[in-house]
Amino acid sequence: MPDQTTDPTCPLCNRPIPPDVPQSLHHLVPKLKGGKGGPTVLLHHICHKEIHATLSEAELARDYSTIAALQQHPRLAKFIAWIRKRPPAFTSRVPGNRRKR
Repeated sequence: MPDQTTDPTCPLCNRPIPPDVPQSLHHLVPKLKGGKGGPTVLLHHICHKEIHATLSEAELARDYSTIAALQQHPRLAKFIAWIRKRPPAFTSRVPGNRRKR
């Protein structure tokens, strides 16, 4: 019988996360903003980096504490459309300018 295991899916970009691809856990509410011990999601590392390059911890806690909200952010929506065209194992530096701190 063939192995029926499937790779986890990145909830941000909806692409599979193969075991050999960099991946990381994202706290939906940042730990520094009360999210320690709160819900986390497994993401491609490139997707996780783009979230933190786009939004501050305060913005994440206040307005973007769900995957649906993250997907609606204009810069992240553009990133998601771009990354969905790439293979699941694709890695790169985070495109675009970092947010102003």
